[in-house]
Amino acid sequence: MNQRTLGAELVVSAMGLGCMGMSEFYGVGDDAESVATIHEALDRGITFLDTADMYGPFTNEALVGRAIAGRRDEVTLATKFGNERLADGTPVRINGTPDYVRAACDASLQRLGVDVIDLYYQHRVDRTVPIEETWGAMKELVVAGKVRYLGISEASSASIERAHAVHPVAALQSELSLWTREVVADQLLTCRRLGIGFVAYSPIGRGFLTSEAATIAAGEREMRTNYPRFQGENRDQNLAIVDALQVIADAKGVTLAQLALAWVLAQGDDVVPIPGTKRRRWLRENAAAADIVLSDDDQKALLAAVPLDRVAGDRYHAAAMGALNG
Repeated sequence: MNQRTLGAELVVSAMGLGCMGMSEFYGVGDDAESVATIHEALDRGITFLDTADMYGPFTNEALVGRAIAGRRDEVTLATKFGNERLADGTPVRINGTPDYVRAACDASLQRLGVDVIDLYYQHRVDRTVPIEETWGAMKELVVAGKVRYLGISEASSASIERAHAVHPVAALQSELSLWTREVVADQLLTCRRLGIGFVAYSPIGRGFLTSEAATIAAGEREMRTNYPRFQGENRDQNLAIVDALQVIADAKGVTLAQLALAWVLAQGDDVVPIPGTKRRRWLRENAAAADIVLSDDDQKALLAAVPLDRVAGDRYHAAAMGALNG
């Protein structure tokens, strides 16, 4: 696996591994298979692991910590704070208060079983707290040696600039895929102007931009059943997009998931996708996307197959949409 640089100096594998679904949201997990998947990722050079305290909640960090025990030096470890939840999963609030920043970091370090977090993200922007106060506390974590680099997730360009003025932002993490491209003309340009890397989550559309599109979102604890793009007429309209992409994938002799990942990888050396999976079979398929070369004509054909005005439904339900672009 090749490497890419986020911000001025944070070197990571060109593709990361999103670990969220191993513990929550995408059906029932299998810890043994999840640990095996993380181990195989490391063996394949996919060493940029992404988690958050809210996943589980809390249990995903503990799982990742167990998986990397004895291999910490191989890993670039990213986690997040800000979506405050109780242990039973009850949402509390988006919390960017300085005291919470410090307490959340200490708790994450303990669950992960590490002395330092490589990349620490503000998961969502707390609109009730000036971002300068949140990032002042985050900067203190860097000075204290608890965190190496800082990032922000799903933030507006204005918030990115304000955070960056307090301490350099190494990476913005936001959704980017063939059917979610709005950030390309806004936040991604801001990142490039400021020298900030871009970490793309859900690069295969939460599994919709795959051959499994017709069957996903049917399992226990499946958050996708609540997402507008996966529901009713929206789902039916979006399946037509999948059909169009499948024709291109077949012509190139790759899977649809690989094609979708290859497009994200082709957006620039400052863009790092973190496809999530909890199974080794999908990890292997995803990893092979790094070897796919897309020509300019290929990229034009992909954009033509997925005009954004044909994508049906918001990417989150209404309550979650309100927390984006803070």
